[in-house]
Amino acid sequence: MDIVKLLKVCIIFLIGFLSANLLSFYLVYGLEMPFLMNFGVSYNDAPFDFIKQDQIQIYEDKIVINVEGASMSRYAPTGSMKPVLDEGANGIRVKPKSEDNIHVGDIITFKQGSHLIVHRVVDKGIDQEGIYFVTKGDNNSVVDGKIRFLDIEYITVAMIW
Repeated sequence: MDIVKLLKVCIIFLIGFLSANLLSFYLVYGLEMPFLMNFGVSYNDAPFDFIKQDQIQIYEDKIVINVEGASMSRYAPTGSMKPVLDEGANGIRVKPKSEDNIHVGDIITFKQGSHLIVHRVVDKGIDQEGIYFVTKGDNNSVVDGKIRFLDIEYITVAMIW
């Protein structure tokens, strides 16, 4: 066997070996977000931790979460925030007191015309009109544009599925 044929066999074996191992790794462990980041795939930032551990009391027959000004929210079956929330999920929300209460990664409810939209904050910036937030549904491919604090009704601080 000449050297060229041996080299070709080795390359084919190496490609098959690596492919099989990568495929088995994916099937066993899945693709985790840090692994995907190496290939330019983005993911959503996590929401800000509004509820601290000392605000949660767990009893034998109930769980109490102490959040000032909290209310419950339900969601329309639009699919824009799947898999995080959809019809049937229950949210705990609060009214933000200022722009400082809203962070990239937070899920907010804002007015858009006569509708209330629930999407994730993907950017926060300042322009000539002041602070703005850019939102996007987790399952959407385009952003909603600039949202002003005046239009923001709630921040989702917890989800119950």
